[in-house]
Amino acid sequence: MFLHLLFEKQKNMTEKPNQISERLSALRKFMETRHLDAFIVPSTDPHLSEYPPKRWECRKWITGFTGSAGTAVITMKQAGVWTDSRYFLQAAQQLEGTGFDLFKMGMPETPDMIDWIVEQVGNGGKVGIDGMVYATSEAKALKNKLESKGIELETHFDPFEEGWKDRPEIPKNKIFTLPEEITGESTKNKIERIVEEIEKAGAEGIVIATLDAVAWTFNIRGNDVEYNPVAVAYGYVSKNESVLFIDPDKLTPPIASELQSQGVKTANYNHIFDYIEKLPEKTTICVTESKINYTLYQHLSARCKVIDLPSPIDLMKSMKNETELNGFRQAMVKDGVALTRFYIWLEKAVPTGTVTEMTIAEKLREFRSQQEQYMGESFGTIAGYAAHGAIVHYSATPESNSIIEPRGLLLIDSGAQFMHGTTDITRTIALGEITTQMKSDYTKVLKGHIALATAIYPEGTRGSQLDILAHKPLWDDCETYWHGTGHGIGHFLNVHEGPQNIRTEENPTPLKQGMVTSNEPGIYRTDQYGIRIENLVVTQEYKKTEDFGTFYHFETLTLCPIDTKPIETDMLTEKEKLWLNNYHQMVYDKLQHHLNEEEKAWLKEKTKAL
Repeated sequence: MFLHLLFEKQKNMTEKPNQISERLSALRKFMETRHLDAFIVPSTDPHLSEYPPKRWECRKWITGFTGSAGTAVITMKQAGVWTDSRYFLQAAQQLEGTGFDLFKMGMPETPDMIDWIVEQVGNGGKVGIDGMVYATSEAKALKNKLESKGIELETHFDPFEEGWKDRPEIPKNKIFTLPEEITGESTKNKIERIVEEIEKAGAEGIVIATLDAVAWTFNIRGNDVEYNPVAVAYGYVSKNESVLFIDPDKLTPPIASELQSQGVKTANYNHIFDYIEKLPEKTTICVTESKINYTLYQHLSARCKVIDLPSPIDLMKSMKNETELNGFRQAMVKDGVALTRFYIWLEKAVPTGTVTEMTIAEKLREFRSQQEQYMGESFGTIAGYAAHGAIVHYSATPESNSIIEPRGLLLIDSGAQFMHGTTDITRTIALGEITTQMKSDYTKVLKGHIALATAIYPEGTRGSQLDILAHKPLWDDCETYWHGTGHGIGHFLNVHEGPQNIRTEENPTPLKQGMVTSNEPGIYRTDQYGIRIENLVVTQEYKKTEDFGTFYHFETLTLCPIDTKPIETDMLTEKEKLWLNNYHQMVYDKLQHHLNEEEKAWLKEKTKAL
């Protein structure tokens, strides 16, 4: 049995190494009774969320590593966590002494996770996963690879159900709906568009498993996941009927009635499995195998004909309509006002010696909460002073909480959820004396940011084709950063969404009109400092030509001064200076009417031309 007496409710997801070691030992006892040679714990939930509800934070709980991305593998003698470059430093610190080794993904010395499992387990072995929290595409690849090596895959285990003594329940928070004045499109119309797209693919229905896609389709929002305004639910859409599978306790009679008026039935959350079993045999269902859990897929494939294709919903969701874009613009003004007041406070407070990394997060929440229609943070604030800035997804704890001194660099990555839009912004601030290298690094990052912000590109261009623009000033000096340059942004939804992105790795999705994406190059010097400059941009039509088709460019949405103190001005071209001056003029023009005289004077100084 998976020994419950060893497990306490995790507090703030930070654990002592001995607690993790005990949990690891207990999981191995569970594996022993099930004759499992290895067990894999991903970071997801049944909806394959980047940020799952606390009930499904199993990988965090078993390892003590709190980053949002990573997979744990436990064998009878070894254990490891595979994670990406954003978390190398954080994972190394949090895994120390726990019994888990760190495997740095993308590094030449790091073994492929499945290859490592094969080596550890050997022919005739057995590997376990919980199919409810494993993407179908990944489960299939894992199964095929293991079986080719004579290893069996078991997919029906959830050791945490009995082992995590105080495991949180599935949230029961009430949902709410967004009016068409905010969404720009009714649920009924969205369903009609979805049906039209799946019929083109020869499908009769589509299963919607990801929480943001469910929220967008049915124009609902919730409070089940920290930072992401989504509700735990599944959806099914077809020409005949559309169903929202959700805990009935989450609905109010007016909400249920409103959904019904849009042609949406409601059913209990877990009844999706019964529903599938009652569909006419050989019904053609559209899914995206990377976005549906393996257990649900197995139920579908046992009865229906399943078509795997990129979700038409994700593409629709990413291409914001004009109502949504105007909402983003309103949100940026509110965020810009809050940030102006925050940075005025910061300048005055730092010399007192009372400001810490955790204070910064608190103050940002305070200033943003003063704005109308503020709904919360869009992710946990990253406030990294000095060496902590080099930890890409750093999160201050009481143990690591640094006092901010009037020297060096401070990196602040933060965002907010407003009823009509989501924000995500990073600024790196010179607090006083900085080195020549800091200035050079900062300016190269800024040059990369400007190069991407000013890009003009033909229809069909993918993010990977633009990524070099942001990297080139660093690559020219044999320097780089390893994280993506840009990710999609939801409309009062998840701060990270697809299908588009801007990064070195290939992504077949082209940038389309209305897509909101981040622009965030950086550089990180371990144990010294980190630099990142991030704005949100939206793809817009630039020009239609007779001979060469349509060209696009980016409209910058974010409204906040970029610190000019760390700039090595001689490194900027006249065009780069012009962009920065024009950007700062726009920031001032759009924010000034919402500020008092002192705030306007401060902003005027921060946005003055180079």
